[in-house]
Amino acid sequence: MKLRLFLLVTILLPLGLLAQSAGFTIKGNIKGLVDGSEVGLYVDDVNSEPIATGKSTKGSFTLKGKVTEPYIHILTYGDKTQRLTIFLDNSNITVNGIVEAIANAEVKGSPSHTDFAAFNAEFSPYFERLTAIVKDINAGKPDPDGAMRKEYESLLVNIQDRTDKFINARPSSYVSPFAAMIATQLKPEVAVSERRYNALSPEVKKGYFGNLLARNIADSKIGGIGTEAADFVQNDTSGTPVSLSSFRGKYVLIDFWASWCRPCRIENPTVVKAFNQYKSKNFTVLGVSLDRTKDAWIKAIADDNLTWTHVSDLKFWANEVAQKYKVESIPQNFLLDPNGKIIAKNLRGEELLRKLQELLY
Repeated sequence: MKLRLFLLVTILLPLGLLAQSAGFTIKGNIKGLVDGSEVGLYVDDVNSEPIATGKSTKGSFTLKGKVTEPYIHILTYGDKTQRLTIFLDNSNITVNGIVEAIANAEVKGSPSHTDFAAFNAEFSPYFERLTAIVKDINAGKPDPDGAMRKEYESLLVNIQDRTDKFINARPSSYVSPFAAMIATQLKPEVAVSERRYNALSPEVKKGYFGNLLARNIADSKIGGIGTEAADFVQNDTSGTPVSLSSFRGKYVLIDFWASWCRPCRIENPTVVKAFNQYKSKNFTVLGVSLDRTKDAWIKAIADDNLTWTHVSDLKFWANEVAQKYKVESIPQNFLLDPNGKIIAKNLRGEELLRKLQELLY
């Protein structure tokens, strides 16, 4: 499963983090911090202007400022190579640690950061293992009995279950929509994200991550089950334009893949089996490749015996059809009924074969 996994994204805060009546105070005590070191608090790595600065004296410093809502900030000192992530709110906060490991400093006094620390403690082990499995799968590590794939699926279920519990326990925390946003990168059904959004308090929904989650839900409904598949036209391997609408009247599996995607290549024999078994029963496949070079694309089609129609604009992740369908990981697929309505998505292995048997027998 070729994934672009962004488990702790830096999401740019829009301009307008203006003051509210009560502000924050951060009092730090970092052992080993050189006197006169500049300490800065930043919204993110891109925004070069700090929202608060101070100088250290005997390892101590004080920063003061104001934020309109709790949000992720970065505390740095000296040459900025050492940094501490704080989910900052307008509280009286203490930071205690050592200069060699400021990232592990203890942060107290901020309800939002307490929730953020709880999120990291609970979810980081899952994300780390998930990332390791993805790395092995993408590198083509053998998995003859499917153990890695099974563990991957189990981790996804665990993360989604724990996300629900985290949000339900903290509906008024600004960390909850952040947690929901992280979970959306693991592709839950849009109804799951919508349920999580609806569980948030009204004030949290109005916040940055609440608004981001709402936009993500709206985008996710593009290509959602029960919706009509958006039409598109791309060239096939011979350069002839092919439209999705030309397949109306058939069950169609839109299969997003690429020659460079090892998990896609591992999945291809299942798609070949499905195509050969059901092509005489009003079913076909339309492959959409996220390849960059035509030669690699055509060679993979031949090597894997993919005898259905294939299209691509050879724009890699910028493939226009992939962008239209909000595809951010591959393999990914959408199953359409003869009227062009999406009736299933992301069918893998035996699940694809079972679904087709249910529909076509």
